Amino acid sequence: MPDRRFFDCAAAETQRPLFANRFKFQIQIVKGMRILNSNNTFSDEAFSDSSYKTQCPQPICGSGIESKLPPAFVKRMRSDFETKAEFERFIACYSDAPVRAMRINTLKISKERFIDLCPWQTKQSELLNEGLILTENPEHIGTHPYHIAGLFYMQEPSAMSVVEAAEIAPGMRVLDLCAAPGGKSGGIAARLCGRGILVSNEIIPNRAKLLARNLERLGIVNAVVTSAHPDAVAEALPQYFDRVVVDAPCSGEGMFRKDPTAIAEWSPEHVSACAKRQRQILESACRCVAPGGKLIYSTCTFSREENEGEIEEFCRMHPEFTVEMQHRLYPHTCCGEGHFAARLQRNRSSFPDTSALPASAEAVCTAQKKAETRSGRAKRSACVPEADTLPRIKDKAEIAALTEFLRDSFQDFDDESILNEFLHEVRRMPDGRIVYAPFTFHKNLLRLRILSLGVEVGELLKGRLKPCHSFFVACHGLHFRNKIDFSSESDELRRYLSGNTVPVPVNMRGFAAVSVDGCALGFGKAVDGVLKNHFPKGLAVAAFR
Repeated sequence: MPDRRFFDCAAAETQRPLFANRFKFQIQIVKGMRILNSNNTFSDEAFSDSSYKTQCPQPICGSGIESKLPPAFVKRMRSDFETKAEFERFIACYSDAPVRAMRINTLKISKERFIDLCPWQTKQSELLNEGLILTENPEHIGTHPYHIAGLFYMQEPSAMSVVEAAEIAPGMRVLDLCAAPGGKSGGIAARLCGRGILVSNEIIPNRAKLLARNLERLGIVNAVVTSAHPDAVAEALPQYFDRVVVDAPCSGEGMFRKDPTAIAEWSPEHVSACAKRQRQILESACRCVAPGGKLIYSTCTFSREENEGEIEEFCRMHPEFTVEMQHRLYPHTCCGEGHFAARLQRNRSSFPDTSALPASAEAVCTAQKKAETRSGRAKRSACVPEADTLPRIKDKAEIAALTEFLRDSFQDFDDESILNEFLHEVRRMPDGRIVYAPFTFHKNLLRLRILSLGVEVGELLKGRLKPCHSFFVACHGLHFRNKIDFSSESDELRRYLSGNTVPVPVNMRGFAAVSVDGCALGFGKAVDGVLKNHFPKGLAVAAFR
């Protein structure tokens, strides 16, 4: 079957690697990174004050947080730096305001087009090609139509470095093991360009729901959102992924400037508890890495115990892994709050060259039950679906209803070959939802608790398809028959986003996409000159009402 992409990347930009050379224990250097040598000690080389000020916005207001830092944290950081001057620069940065940034979602819009449309003052991030640093402090950016349309994702700027470090390429199998709220998963999906598979896992159910909503807004079609304990994922999909990303829960020292709660919760005991939990997560994560695949570990903290110490202990226990790179970012050496990342490769010769190894349903379910017992959460649904495959739609009446919707709504499906290729990837979830899943996956994946898989097309009701909001949001590679395009400042768009009807041409009938400056953000149904609003009530913007 030809590799036709219905949901192509808006921009297949060539990404220049920021981490160029790879040597064992050789630390990769990019602007804004504090440098570590092969002995994991800090050198004096760092971002100059002048280049930092050029890259970063001027402080919006003084936070005064430096006087509220935990004494034990200050004492430890003083000993971590080689010079008193650098320690003082580190402490002084806490009087600056946090830096805000956004990652352009190149699945839906090109970088050049977004920069042309962007209503805010920005500068290019030096850590990610798609990243922009805000040089002003706009309010209510989360309710802006461009954000609702999934054209960008607000993300702490230094955290963007993890996606660059992961070296994602289209067609890979990628696991984001601790994925909520979805910033790194979104960046990974953009690099996959709709090819391959991304499994985004979050153990906490409410956070997993938030993760699923964010990936839906970004228009990602080749992702599966699961809510499972890392042990259960490892039981189901051992040695399966080309990349496994672990953005581990940590003591959050990199959040001190943004979140006073992180300061209140910090203690040396909390750091040690986090390190223990990180070690357990890594033990599960490494089992998921295919021979020759890579494990990316990151935190938003500065503790050596949670960063280099974790990597050293992991490599001692797992000699089949080799460290390719490590980097640290500090708030005084980069335009961001600080981050740590390491990339390790699993040796090809250490294990048999297999894909996912078989795991029994009982083993996966047992691992999940253990997790629920440890966390105190009651099991809400069965661990194992009744079937181990997702059936394709075969009923003639259902195929006819789906075909009618596709041809009435999109020009592309006038071509019989395109229609048949699309229908081949349409499947039915155990709960009856109809999804488009243009990727292959191991059947063991279905033994995990799945919140979303691919993109939901809709429901088949009384011989007709009732389409889903997520399908129209993800249709950035298809051509709508009916489309209503508004500018980001239009009153009609505000009416639509608040859940109200909007006027349309009298001759327009049927389902119609609603877009902002050419980018789809929802749909409605045109009847007698009025667009009946199908924007989800839960997403309706109260500020516009």
